[in-house]
Amino acid sequence: MDKSILKRYAELIVRRGLNVQKGQEVIVVADLDQPEFIVQCVEECYRAGAKKVLVDWMHQRITKLHYEYQTLEALSSLEKWQLEKWQWQVDTLPCKLYIESENPDGLSGIDQGKVSSARQNWFPLVKPFRDKMENQYQWCIAAVPGKAWAKKVFPQLAEDAAVEALWEAILATSRALEGDPLQNWDVHNQNLKRRYEYLNSLHLRSLHYSSKNGTDFSLGLIEGGRFLGGGDTTLNGNFFNPNIPSEEIFTSPMAGEAEGIVYATKPLSYQGELIEDFWVRFENGRATEVGAKKGVELLQKMISMDEGAAKLGECALIPFDSPINNTGLLFFNTLFDENASCHLALGHGFSNTLEGFENLTTEECYARGINDSMIHVDFMIGSRDLSIRGTTRDGKEVLIFQDGNWVL
Repeated sequence: MDKSILKRYAELIVRRGLNVQKGQEVIVVADLDQPEFIVQCVEECYRAGAKKVLVDWMHQRITKLHYEYQTLEALSSLEKWQLEKWQWQVDTLPCKLYIESENPDGLSGIDQGKVSSARQNWFPLVKPFRDKMENQYQWCIAAVPGKAWAKKVFPQLAEDAAVEALWEAILATSRALEGDPLQNWDVHNQNLKRRYEYLNSLHLRSLHYSSKNGTDFSLGLIEGGRFLGGGDTTLNGNFFNPNIPSEEIFTSPMAGEAEGIVYATKPLSYQGELIEDFWVRFENGRATEVGAKKGVELLQKMISMDEGAAKLGECALIPFDSPINNTGLLFFNTLFDENASCHLALGHGFSNTLEGFENLTTEECYARGINDSMIHVDFMIGSRDLSIRGTTRDGKEVLIFQDGNWVL
């Protein structure tokens, strides 16, 4: 890939994704797949005025070895220095950049029960730190191609050609391949803002989804909730874009208000394995039954991780005619596939979707209807014939999506 294009992509991630401010510290979490690009990101952070940039290198094959050889007790514990690092993040509020490139099948074959149990054990140790940091710092998730991931997306190509093809797909859907990426994102954020402001003016009470694939599903919306999209703003006023790419208009629905059945339209990559051709049935706001052609046991473990894992934390509206979906590619990566068309998320909700959230405690946000969980897992439900109808607070019905796309 042309180095000048990759330089602009790094600039986009740092300047519009993280929006690093002078004197801020940065943590970059990345795998070993594209180290030269990570060097570019680190340099761009310093050029933006970062005080210090730390890189946490990861490697999926080593992660798999940890899961295979460590005891559950070892996997469940955190060392003193790890807790001190969390406290340092609370005190410092560094920007956090996550660069994804993992093999979608990279953890296949591990004991998923062991992984889930370990997560259930260590999550209560880090939750107090995470709660203190929520809405306080800038973060961004972006991607670079790993060789195994590229071959998964382009199995017909030789490895080098597959990596180049995945680079092109990542950059194109991230609005970083043509024109000025920074300006592209300024325009994109304004377009998303106009869309969610109109949705908010409707004062919707509920949404109903239907599709010929069998989806027939309703969810409730929080009174005083709001739709958002594109960029976000920290409590101290720093604007950032948490996902590159992003096409969604989203909100957190009322926890415990969901009825019916939804059919996934793309595979879900969860804990390094794929769940395929699955469906979820909701009763009284909870996922009570699931089915899948592949990965049903993993799906069942997912919704039983904690009390909130079977409830919804997000609903996102994305047209079927989206830049990502129009590539015709299945990325096998949630960052991209969730932004191809409409999706839902099981687990943790977003407190900033409440009007006046900055004046509420975490517990008050949960009391208003924001779901709490250790997981937040997006799964895609958008289809070419998806219809979404909203009901307003005064009882009017509004058609929002028809044939998979916006009608508003």
